[in-house]
This record gives sequence, structure tokens and C-alpha cells, in this order.
Amino acid sequence: MKKILLAGALAIGAAPAFADSTVHVFLWDAMSSMDMTDTHKIEDHANRLEDAMGIAASATAIPAGPVTFVVTNTASDAAHEMVVSKLSAPDATLPYDPAAMRVDETAAGSVGEVAELAPGATGTLSVALEPGTYALYCNVPGHYAAGMWTLVTVE
Repeated sequence: MKKILLAGALAIGAAPAFADSTVHVFLWDAMSSMDMTDTHKIEDHANRLEDAMGIAASATAIPAGPVTFVVTNTASDAAHEMVVSKLSAPDATLPYDPAAMRVDETAAGSVGEVAELAPGATGTLSVALEPGTYALYCNVPGHYAAGMWTLVTVE
């Protein structure tokens, strides 16, 4: 009986009320022994392929509403995390503290994170996102400055 009701609902176009978008995020590093300087901030759109570390998202434009980030650390020997912060404008900068070698997550308006993941581990974060530009970044000391950030647009 339940199968028949579900099939009928799908046949007339009903969709779950709280369907969400899923974005797969991969955290990587090319060489964990590379010097991690602060040369790759949000305002510096240099050749990202030269960065020592990075974040790649399966989508750079996603619909507003519920979003689930499935985050995998593909590094072989370094722990990474993913923090999500809404930017005030697409070209805004994140408040970076050079002494701590980290972004000030509170000042950056963090909306959630997947805490440090061991190499090969996967974690998830489900959040409701409003339209705007968001930064996805690793805030392990030195990692953001080494290039571990990317931008996504929520429409």
C-alpha cells in the first residue's frame, strides 16, 4: 500500500517539501612540505593551480535553501577542515589574522563547518543558505593562506 501511494505521488509530480542540494567538496594538498605564505587571499585571484593546497566543489552555483556539503579530505598526510562564510560582496576579503595564520571565523560570519578531517575521511554539513557569495575555506593555521579556499554563488 505504501509503495502504491508513493508511486502515485511521484507520478503527479509531488516532491519532498525539504529537498536539498548536495555539493561534494574535496580538500587537497599537492605537497604538505611547501612553504605556506599569505600570498593567496580572496582578493588575489592568482593562478590557483600553483597553490600548495586547495578546495574543489562539485558546483559553483547552487540554489538558495537547504544545502548539504559532503566533504572529503583527499590529502595523504594532512588534516583539513571546511568552513562556510557568507561574503558581504563577491569581491570582499575575509578577516585574516597573520599572527594566528587563520581567518577570524566569528568576524567572517561563519555559518557552519566540518571540523578537521583526517586524511581520507569524509564529513557532512547541512545548512540553509540565503542568496549571495560564500567562501569555503580550510582554517587550519596556514592552510587558507596556502590557497585552501573557493567561492560558491547561492542563487
